[in-house]
Amino acid sequence: MKTIKDSLYTITVPTPYAVGDVHLYVLKGEPITLIDAGVRSDEAWEAFKNQLAVYNLRPEDIRQVVLTHHHPDHVGLVEYLPNVKQCLAHRAAFPWIDRDDRFSSRYVSFFEEFYRKNGVPESLIDKLGEAPEKLKEFPVFTLTGTLKEGETIPGHSDWEVIETPGHAQSHISLFSKEDGVMIGGDHLLYHISPNPIIEPPFHGNERARPLIQYRDSLKKLFRYNVKEVMPGHGPRFNNVEEIIGKRLSQQEERADKVYSIIEEQPSHSFDISRKLFPRQYKKQYPLTMSETVGQLDFLEERGKIYRESSKGVDFYFISEKS
Repeated sequence: MKTIKDSLYTITVPTPYAVGDVHLYVLKGEPITLIDAGVRSDEAWEAFKNQLAVYNLRPEDIRQVVLTHHHPDHVGLVEYLPNVKQCLAHRAAFPWIDRDDRFSSRYVSFFEEFYRKNGVPESLIDKLGEAPEKLKEFPVFTLTGTLKEGETIPGHSDWEVIETPGHAQSHISLFSKEDGVMIGGDHLLYHISPNPIIEPPFHGNERARPLIQYRDSLKKLFRYNVKEVMPGHGPRFNNVEEIIGKRLSQQEERADKVYSIIEEQPSHSFDISRKLFPRQYKKQYPLTMSETVGQLDFLEERGKIYRESSKGVDFYFISEKS
């Protein structure tokens, strides 16, 4: 019997990031569609072309691209593809792809305020000026349309969109009800838990709480009969509910650690991140702060902690009722 996987090809290209190689997926049909586009590098492009040729395809054959989210290791080769007529993603990806004249200033202003509020030293905040330079990792292309919950990929009606924000505000997963396959991007990985990343609130005034979103997005998958995940990184897997349960438990265990730190002494986010990530908190502070603030959001939502501001910095305290 023919299944969805018979028309789904996997391509794996290298990245310069710690997460390692990234998987791209090609859907046969009309139009031939690429799901995610790797990183922007000549090395990735050569790997992509060589693997595409194994399936008797050329880059010129790809007419449509769908992005699971906007991160640079998932969008990089779009500008290399000569015949793409349509490039689709969630609407939250638009600010990152279009990058209008105000993008850099809004990005830097948000994080300057956010980091100061969370106790990050000025010496680290000063490095935010390097952020616009890092945007060169993004390719230059235009999104032609959006995808949202319940819609299907144009030309591939077997693939339904599930909005799965958390790792990124723009994150979507693609589900084939026919055989239970999910192309999951970075939403659910076998070997690691994706970092729920803080983003500027390009839509609205309040920042999202990505760890809370991520947990909700994980639980949402219980409503679907997902039999196998085709991920953005690492091996494909079919023990889906077990992995979801493991990720939820890991987050709760880390939240317990954060609670213990605050129980010992009320602290701001940066001090907590130093204790959680003693080796990485300086070099990788954007990621360690995202993780730490995510845990604090989670504990605060559960009524376990509360915060008070002192001299412009938020400090966290144990709630009496907890």
